[in-house]
Amino acid sequence: MKKSITTKNPYTGQVLKEYQYHSKNDIENILNTSDKTFENWKKTDIKHRTDLLQNLANLLEQHKEKYAKLMMEEMGKPITQGIAEVEKCAKLCDFYIANADHFLADQIIETEAKESFISYDPLGVILSIMPWNYPLWQVFRFAVPTLTAGNVGLLKHASNTTGSALEIENIFIEAGYPKGCFQTLLTDHETIESIIGNKIIKAVTLTGSEKAGRSIAEVAGKNLKKTVLELGGNNACIILDDANLDKYIDTIVKARMQNNGQSCIAAKRFIVTENIYDEFLEMFTKKIEGLTIGNPDSKDTYISVMAKQGLAEELENQVKKSLEKGAVIHYGNERKNAYYQPTIITNVTSNMPIFEEETFGPVAAVIKVKDKQEAFKTAANSRFGLGTMVFSENIKEIYDDISNVPDGALFINEMVKSDPRLPFGGTKASGYGRELSKEGILEFVNIKTVYINK
Repeated sequence: MKKSITTKNPYTGQVLKEYQYHSKNDIENILNTSDKTFENWKKTDIKHRTDLLQNLANLLEQHKEKYAKLMMEEMGKPITQGIAEVEKCAKLCDFYIANADHFLADQIIETEAKESFISYDPLGVILSIMPWNYPLWQVFRFAVPTLTAGNVGLLKHASNTTGSALEIENIFIEAGYPKGCFQTLLTDHETIESIIGNKIIKAVTLTGSEKAGRSIAEVAGKNLKKTVLELGGNNACIILDDANLDKYIDTIVKARMQNNGQSCIAAKRFIVTENIYDEFLEMFTKKIEGLTIGNPDSKDTYISVMAKQGLAEELENQVKKSLEKGAVIHYGNERKNAYYQPTIITNVTSNMPIFEEETFGPVAAVIKVKDKQEAFKTAANSRFGLGTMVFSENIKEIYDDISNVPDGALFINEMVKSDPRLPFGGTKASGYGRELSKEGILEFVNIKTVYINK
C-alpha cells in the first residue's frame, strides 16, 4: 500500500488534501524521463530558454494571488507576504532573461594556443530538496538559473507544501518547458537517499536544517555528487551607538518578524551597545506591540500562525530552557496551538538556546554589549555564518570590519535579504556554495577548459 501525505491549514486546522507517494516504479519513470529530456534540452538555444523564462514570469504575475493563497493555506504565510514572494520569483526570471546569455558565454583566454577558452556546459539532472517557509521562492531561485544553464530539475519539497510543489511543476509545463524538464517527487527522505545514489542524478542542492544538510552531504559525498547547501542561520543584528533608529526601526522589526519569523536569514540575535540600549528596546517593543496579528487571509495581517504546531512547541521549549538559565521575558511569550506571540527576551547570554541555536519563529533575543568591538565579537560567536547586519551612521568605520565578519553576507543599514543580482549563501554550519547572480547559475555547470593548438 502506498504511503501518503496529508496537508493541513495551520490556522484553521482543516485538512486540505491527501497525496499518494510516488511508487518505486513512478520514481524510476520520473528519473528516466528527466534523463531523456536533458539530452535535448541541453542543446536548446539560450534564446529559447530565456523566452520560456518570460512565459514563466508572465504566469507568475498573472496568477500571483492564486499562488499566494495556496501558500497561505498550506503554511500560514500572510497573504500580502505571499504575493510579494511570487512577485520576487517573477523578478528573478527578469534578471536571468537579461543576463543568462552573458553569464554562460564562452570566456576567451589568451594563451600560446591558436584558441583557448572556458566553456560552461550543463551537468544533467539536478535534485533539489526544499523547505516550506518560502514555498515558491526557494524553489524558483534554484530552478530558474539551473534550467536556464541547460540542466533539468527534480524537486523534493517539504511534505506540508506538497500542493505548492505540484503547482510549481504545473507552472513550468504551462510556460512551455518540455515534459520532464522540471518534475516533483512525492516521497520520503529515506527514498531520497537512494535517489541520490542513482547515476542519473548529477548533483544535489538542499535548503534546510543543519541536520538535514549533514545527512545529504554525507550521502552525496559517498556517491561523489556535488552539493550546494543553504542551511540554518543565527544572524546577528548589531545596533551601534550612532544608529538612526527613527529611520531604520521598521527595517529592524521586519528583519525578525517577516514570514512569522520563519526565515534562515532573519535577525535572531539583537546585539545592542549600552549607550543606545534603552532607547532601542523602547522603540523596538512599541513597534512589535503594534504588529497586526490575525488570519493570514487578511491583507492587514502581518503576524499569523507558524507553519505547524510542532514548530511553535519547539520554539517554546527553546525559550523555556533559556529562561531557566536566567533570560527574562520583556514582552510576549504566549503560545496557542500553532500561534506564537511576537516575543522579546532580554538578559540573554551565550550559553542559552536562544543565543546558540537557530530560533525559527517570532522571538527576538536582545543582548547588551559595551561597545562596537564587543558587538562584533559577540556577533561572530556562532557556529552559523549566513549573514550579519549592522546599523550605524559611521559607514566608513564599518568598512574596516568587513573582513572580520565570517559570514556569507554583511548588510549595513539594511536587513539581510536575497537578491537575484547578488550571490547568496553561507559559511560554517550555514552551508556552502552560492545561489543567485552569476555565481548561482555557474554552480551546476561543467567549467570546461578548451585548448586548440596551432
